[in-house]
Amino acid sequence: MRNKLIIGLLILLVIAGTYTYRHRSGGATSSTPPPRPAPDFTLPQLAGQPLKLSDYRGKVILLDFWATWCEPCRAEIPHFVELQNKYGNQGLQIIGVSMDDTRDPVPAFYQKFKMNYPVVMGNAHIGEQYGGVLGLPIAFLIDRKGQIHKKHMGATDASVFEKEIADLLNGR
Repeated sequence: MRNKLIIGLLILLVIAGTYTYRHRSGGATSSTPPPRPAPDFTLPQLAGQPLKLSDYRGKVILLDFWATWCEPCRAEIPHFVELQNKYGNQGLQIIGVSMDDTRDPVPAFYQKFKMNYPVVMGNAHIGEQYGGVLGLPIAFLIDRKGQIHKKHMGATDASVFEKEIADLLNGR
């Protein structure tokens, strides 16, 4: 009986420690995947015109999968607006991929958050091409050659994005 109690307490401590770590880090994880080309796509923007990812080759791209109902996404978007303002003339292009079920809430959200970068309407197929979008937000940093440089799952501190963007813009 005593051994079962000790094992139960150890399991509880591991669970609590994992929860505390994920809560403090915002649940975000970053990874540097093996170099591979970012899957190309053509998706409709909010006004209906098509956006083709490969048209942005030569720029550093922050590709952000998000949704209007996602609270961590809401927290990140103002920082993305700032980054686009700060680095857009140096070659940064942020592209938002809304994973909302319908287009309906997205235009009002776009206006409310004063988004200054293109937003396309995503779908399950584009999510699969990028390894599955099982949670939001997920952001990919793509270098000027079209290679995925970093993948961020969960809300990520703006300073992390800024350092990585600056490095890619400077060819590092």
